[in-house]
Amino acid sequence: MITPAEAEATIQRHVSPFPTEICPLLHAHGRVLRSELRADRDLPPFDRVTMDGFALRAAAVAKGVQTFRIEALQPAGVPAATLSTAADACVEVMTGAMLPSGADAVVPYEDTAREGATMRLLDRATVTPGAAVHRRGSDHRAGDRVVRAGLRLSGREIAIAASIGAGALSVAAQPRIALIASGDELVEPDVAVAPHQIRRSNDYGLRAALITAGYPRVENFHLRDVRHEIDALIERVLRENDVIVMTGGVSKGRFDLVPAALEAQGVRKIFHGVAQRPGKPFWFGGTTGGQLVFALPGNPISAYTCLHRYVLPALDLASGLDASPNVGAALSERITCPTPLTFFLPVKLATGPRAELLATPRWPNTSGDLAGLSDTDGFVELPPEQREFPAGTVLRVFRW
Repeated sequence: MITPAEAEATIQRHVSPFPTEICPLLHAHGRVLRSELRADRDLPPFDRVTMDGFALRAAAVAKGVQTFRIEALQPAGVPAATLSTAADACVEVMTGAMLPSGADAVVPYEDTAREGATMRLLDRATVTPGAAVHRRGSDHRAGDRVVRAGLRLSGREIAIAASIGAGALSVAAQPRIALIASGDELVEPDVAVAPHQIRRSNDYGLRAALITAGYPRVENFHLRDVRHEIDALIERVLRENDVIVMTGGVSKGRFDLVPAALEAQGVRKIFHGVAQRPGKPFWFGGTTGGQLVFALPGNPISAYTCLHRYVLPALDLASGLDASPNVGAALSERITCPTPLTFFLPVKLATGPRAELLATPRWPNTSGDLAGLSDTDGFVELPPEQREFPAGTVLRVFRW
């Protein structure tokens, strides 16, 4: 068997980038940006007023002028007014307006007293050049990069794109994912269940996790442990999808038919079995056309853990998403690893008294105890060369 690090590296070597497509801005949230965004003009594009008040020349105040004639009103969204050459000239301005030509400072309303068409500065007023003015190009110059490629687009980047006139964006195509749960014992969640049956939960949970991670094009399937039905469905999903994620049927039992069926349909096994717990029977393969196939164990915690340890990082890599930095968390208590294999231990994360990230173990009863994950935030990876881990040991953490 290979190690988790070897499995991760092997998967990455077989990942090919998803195609690039153009997406309207209104539908680009959550997509992975493929081309950097550059400012189409200076930002802000003009000297912008940042407070409601009166625009004037700071030099006039410095020379002792305290009372000013209000020559015009300058609201936002109209061309700039022009201040006359008179020393006591001012223009009433609104937040977001262009600074009137000839003015270099803004005095807020609260530092003034108005009497008809004149304005008087209060004693507390302080006027300096550039006061309450957001200078043109002070944020970015035309041509500056404002968003780098490789980000999953959030409201921040969408707003930036809109501000530079990018009505459509170059993004990674969203892969079509077939999610297959196998097993005769599985029934739908909302039907009567016999004593020998269990309700389908893996594929529902995995689908939700994929959508949450930014991969919404997921279709769920169920397979009985019948070889010809398995062959037919695998042939179909390989024809219609970019990525196949299976759960169940990958161990060594007589009814674990998935690996042989995959290979019969032209999916090349790249590895089968990783020295880890949970998730030891994890299977990975691919097609000559570049499709990725992940066959996860059927135990719920095994499947959920393998999805986050291997599948989601592979999808992020194919999308061109910037790799997340390895995050470490310190154990809040001493633990003993129960296996000589790499062990994935569910944890609850919290911030310690010195602002450090702390991981408190949440030991599940079994690898089928999916409910045991409900009060966890992710898992830490315990390396196999060590069995005892004192409190304070820093370990790599993966968030759900």
